Amino acid sequence: MKDVTVILEAKNINKYFKKPVPFHVLKDINFTVDDGEFISIMGKSGCGKSTLLYILSTMDTDYDGQLYLKNELVTGKSRDSLSYIRNKHIGFVFQFHYLLSEFSVLENVMLPAKKLGEKSLKEIEKAAFEKLEILNIEKLAHKKASQISGGEKQRVAIARALINNPSIIMGDEPTGNLDSHNAENVFKIFKNLSEEQGLSLLIVTHDIDFANKTDRIIEMLDGRIIS
Repeated sequence: MKDVTVILEAKNINKYFKKPVPFHVLKDINFTVDDGEFISIMGKSGCGKSTLLYILSTMDTDYDGQLYLKNELVTGKSRDSLSYIRNKHIGFVFQFHYLLSEFSVLENVMLPAKKLGEKSLKEIEKAAFEKLEILNIEKLAHKKASQISGGEKQRVAIARALINNPSIIMGDEPTGNLDSHNAENVFKIFKNLSEEQGLSLLIVTHDIDFANKTDRIIEMLDGRIIS
């Protein structure tokens, strides 16, 4: 077991939009994500879920408060430092898979590791293949991303999110574009990653069935956490 139990901590996060008129988007957000915890964030459209996710993922730095990743303060770090932290410690799965259609499945999965640049090409390829095996899609490795189904594309996107062995996976509506069968598959993959690999997951979703099966639901309303 890793000795770090809290993977992510948000302390007094406040966010304001300045234009066209000043607007207080996020209000006093406080919560933690523990090692291996599978959490969903729910709330009506416009309640601030995606805005919060952008801050937690270090992509938006214009906020008040503190953000800690594995007990390290990331608020106020340089753009280069944040880019490194994000690539190494956070895996992303979005509603749209953002795969490069002319690249093979394997090449798509390798991309974040090539960007991180901490392993040789051979090691990256091996790691990418292992991630595809975890998701039972290794047979697709050499297919072009344009040749596989929607459900398979989302699995490839999950494999890509796992390539650098992140501390946490963040998802923004990762099942929003999938039918119920594929949505259930994605849920099972996430649950397995949480239970078998001890990975923390923080998923923004509108899918109540999905949320109800996670360890905990963070419910938001008008920029606040209400439960």
